[in-house]
Amino acid sequence: MNEFSPSATVRRAVWVTLFGGLTAFLAVAILVANGWTGQIDRQIVLFLRSPVELSDALGAVWFREAAAELTVLGGYSILVLACILIAIALLIARKRSAAVFLIATMSSGSALSTFLKLFFNRPRPDLVDHLDLTFTSSFPSAHAMVSMIAWLTFAVVAIRFITVRNLRIYVLWAAVIIALIIGTTRVYLGVHWPSDVVAGWAIGLSWVSFCWLVADRYFPRVFRG
Repeated sequence: MNEFSPSATVRRAVWVTLFGGLTAFLAVAILVANGWTGQIDRQIVLFLRSPVELSDALGAVWFREAAAELTVLGGYSILVLACILIAIALLIARKRSAAVFLIATMSSGSALSTFLKLFFNRPRPDLVDHLDLTFTSSFPSAHAMVSMIAWLTFAVVAIRFITVRNLRIYVLWAAVIIALIIGTTRVYLGVHWPSDVVAGWAIGLSWVSFCWLVADRYFPRVFRG
């Protein structure tokens, strides 16, 4: 099977994504630490609730149910299961380097998410009822961050075997869109401030880019067979 080999243009784009995501995360973190996102965070959370009953999210019942189902795609149980199944498939196909890249990126990203949550220790939104169970602090959103890392990593591993440029672009954007939808549901369900989610997306993009560059530099077999 032909395998995709990254070009200099791809590497430059990944570097830009790395620094862009890191810069965005640091900017949001500074704003949050100084309380400068409080007003817009509250406005967005309240906008997504019925003005008559704050425990009732906007939209039809089927829409709220869809949001609850979609948010599960960013949960650890789903992502860990998907990671294990994909890693096993790669090992069966004797693509050990890609399997190691997948597991290392996922596990390190999850560890980073836990560290950041403990470091910032931001309380969850208290304006509205939570429509999903939560167990950790709020910043950054683990669903937004880890889903961005997971789905993009799945996509990066997949496009290793895709030689059609437009299909590679489609797979990458599909992964990003899934992560964006998952993050958005966290705000809709009232369990995260919008700034939590934006920060999660940003640092997730940055971490995947960092892992990609490390693999490309020191473990080229991940991308070149």
